[in-house]
Amino acid sequence: MKKLAPALLVSAFALPGAALAQDDGSCGEVSITEMGWASNAIVTAVSTFLMEEGYGCDVTVVPSDTVPAVTSVAENGEPDIVTELWLNSAGEAYLRLEEEGRIERVANVLEPGGVEGWWIPTYLAEEHPELTTIEGVMNNPELVGGRFNNCPQGWGCRVVSDNLIEALDLESAGIEVFNHGSGETLATSMASAVESEEPWFGYYWGPTVPLGKYDMTKVDLGPVREEVHQRNQNPDTDNPGVSDFPPAPILTAITTDFREREPEIAELMSNVTFQTSTMSSLLAWMDENNASADEAAVHYLQNNQDEWSGWINDRARENLSQLLDQ
Repeated sequence: MKKLAPALLVSAFALPGAALAQDDGSCGEVSITEMGWASNAIVTAVSTFLMEEGYGCDVTVVPSDTVPAVTSVAENGEPDIVTELWLNSAGEAYLRLEEEGRIERVANVLEPGGVEGWWIPTYLAEEHPELTTIEGVMNNPELVGGRFNNCPQGWGCRVVSDNLIEALDLESAGIEVFNHGSGETLATSMASAVESEEPWFGYYWGPTVPLGKYDMTKVDLGPVREEVHQRNQNPDTDNPGVSDFPPAPILTAITTDFREREPEIAELMSNVTFQTSTMSSLLAWMDENNASADEAAVHYLQNNQDEWSGWINDRARENLSQLLDQ
C-alpha cells in the first residue's frame, strides 16, 4: 500500500518478501471502497496492506459511501470489495443485488456489529451490580444521578429511546430525561462524568471513540424482541414496547465476478473481522494520538499479529514473515 508500507518501513518493518509477491503475478487488480468514516478507513488500510504486501495485488482504493457503493456495483459491477457496509443503510438495493447473484456477503467485518444500548460506567456497575439491569436502575435512580442522557433530536436512536422511555415509564421512576442537542454534547457528558468518576446513564453506540476510551457496561434491557424493536423505530407507534437493541449487521461484500477472478483474495476478505470493541479502541487510539487511519492500521498490524496472521494464507504469511517475526 502506497501510504501504509513506508510507515511500516520507517518503523523498521522492511518487507523484502513483499516485493517478490508483487512480481509474482498471482493477484491482479483489486478495487476496494473507503467509506467516509474512520473505522472503515482502518479496515480498508489493513486490508489493502495485506493484499498488496502479502498477495502482490495492485489495489485501487475507491472513496465512497454506502448508497453510492451499492449503486456503482449495480451499474458498473465494481468496486470489487465493499467493506463496512451497514446492511440497515444499504437497504433493498443491496438485497436485490444479492438475489440477482451479483454480490455476496463474505464476512461480518465488525463482530457482533454496530452496537447500541443504554450504558453506565463500569466502576458504577462494579460498585452497584444491581444497576446492570434496567429494573435495578429504575429501583435506584439516585445511583445513576437521576438522569438519562438521551439521543439528539433527528437521530434514529432518539425515536427508539423515546419509545423505550415511554414503554418503561422511565420518568415515573424518578429519572429525568435529558435530550441532548448534538452528538458532541452527548459524548462530552459521558467524558465529564467518567473522568470525574461520577454517575452517568445514557444511550451510546459503537464503534466510537468514547466506547474505546472509557470502560462502560451495557445495561440489560431484557431480550431482543425483533417485532417490538421494529415498532419502536416508528415515531408514531401507539404501542411501544421493551426490547434491547439488536446488533446492526456490518458486512464485507464482494462481487461474484471478483470471487471467480481472485478466489484467494475472496478467502482473505472472508476472514477479515474486527471485534467492535477492538475497533472502538483503535478509534480512541487515533483520537488520543491525533493519528491518521493509516497510522492506526500500522498500530493494529504491529500489535495484533496473532489475530491477523490467521486471516492470510501460507504464501502471504511467508511474504509477511518479517512483520510476523517482530
